[in-house]
This record gives sequence, C-alpha cells and structure tokens, in this order.
Amino acid sequence: MDGLVNPARAASAAVARLAGLLRDASSVVALTGAGISVPSGIPDFRTPGEGLWENVDPMEVAHIDAWRADPERFWAFYGQRFQTLEDKLPNRAHGALVELERRGMLDAVVTQNIDMLHRKAGTGELIEVHGTIEHSSCLACGATYPLAETRARLEADERGVPRCDCGAPLKPDVVLFGEFLPEGALERAHALAAQADVLLCVGSSLEVHPIAQLPGVTRANGGAVAIITQGPTPFDARAAVKLEGDVVDELEALVAALTPA
Repeated sequence: MDGLVNPARAASAAVARLAGLLRDASSVVALTGAGISVPSGIPDFRTPGEGLWENVDPMEVAHIDAWRADPERFWAFYGQRFQTLEDKLPNRAHGALVELERRGMLDAVVTQNIDMLHRKAGTGELIEVHGTIEHSSCLACGATYPLAETRARLEADERGVPRCDCGAPLKPDVVLFGEFLPEGALERAHALAAQADVLLCVGSSLEVHPIAQLPGVTRANGGAVAIITQGPTPFDARAAVKLEGDVVDELEALVAALTPA
C-alpha cells in the first residue's frame, strides 16, 4: 500500500471529520434529496435506465399547465406515482437522521422529497419545500383530501381523475414544474441554512433551484457544508467533507462515530 490511500481508511477519516463538525456545531440542518429514498425502493429522477424521467417528459406530465390542460393524462402519470410511493417505508438513513434529532444534534430536516418518508420515520422538525403527496386540494373551492381518499376518488372516476365534491379536478399538494415553491417553506429553509453551523446535504445532486442555493447561504454566513451523496455535485469543491458511499452506510457510520464508547 506504499504511496496509496486505503479507501476504507480514507472513508473512516472522512466520517470522523464529519462527526467532529457535528460535535462542535451549535446548529446542524439536513437537506435531503431523492438519493435518501432510493434504499426504500423509490427511483430517483435521472439514473439511466431507471430514473423517474427516463421514459416520460416531465414537462408533459408533471407541469402545472399539463394538469390544467389535460387532467386525464396528468393523473394517468400521477396515479401511478402515488401507487409507487404510498406503501413505501422509511429506510435506515431516514432513521439515522431521526436519531441525530433525538440526541439534539440535528435541528431540522429540509427535504426536496414528496414521499412522506421523513414524516413516517418520525422526523419532528420537517420542511417539505416541494410539498407532499399526503394530501391533494381543490383549487376551485379550497377543499383538501388525504391521500387514501384521493386514490379512492381517482379509482372511482370513469376518466381516472380524482374530483372534489364540487366537481373540479384535484391537484396533488406537490410543487409541479411551472409552480413556485411555497413561500413559507422557502423562507424557513433559508433561515435554517443561514443559522446552520453545518448544512448536511444527503442524497441531493444540489442542482435543483432554488434549494440548490442553500449550501451557498450556509457558507456565506460562516457555516460548513457536508455532502453525503453518490456522484458529483456543483458544491463538492467547497464542501468541508464529501462522503460518496451508500447513504445508509454513511449515516449509520456517522451515528456510530457520535456514540460514546
């Protein structure tokens, strides 16, 4: 091994550095993306051969204009999406973040995911910046329906469009292409990133704006950015620590490193 770096030793050292950052921090915030849900059996968006957008154009099936113009086509896609997500369970990476929160070492989770898994895992302080499939709403009268009721109405409608009691088509309470992020959630995420001593980015490519700006917000306010994700991100060169292993393995190793002997 002369002149070579042992990969296992290097990974262990990086986990130790990250654990040290968390021990010294007064405020730690996690930012999570699709990669944290992959171990739960949920495909990410762009992985060749299996990504969500591999066989469909998101602008045709997941845009607010598509919902308005052709709700049947929209719900043909989103009905399958709901079916894919509804019964999925949190994995040990979600559990590791819950454990860090339980120990008082994590203030909040900001997630780009709509899959409800952080909430199912038990995360207390959760900001869902892209919304959630947990419910759908009627933009005509403002009524809201939980996921199970939305699914039942979708299946009962002869055209496959879940409808409000007023007759208007429902819209899932997720941020579609062409929509702005909820102002309150975005402001809360920005405030958390600004006060964080460490922003822990897990399973995110850090390419989807405006949330991709949060690492820069943390850095601009004197905090450090740590990244746990497979593949490159635009922020790698400025990260204090970058871990590229499996998110479950890396987060469980982090929790273990923070556990007193």
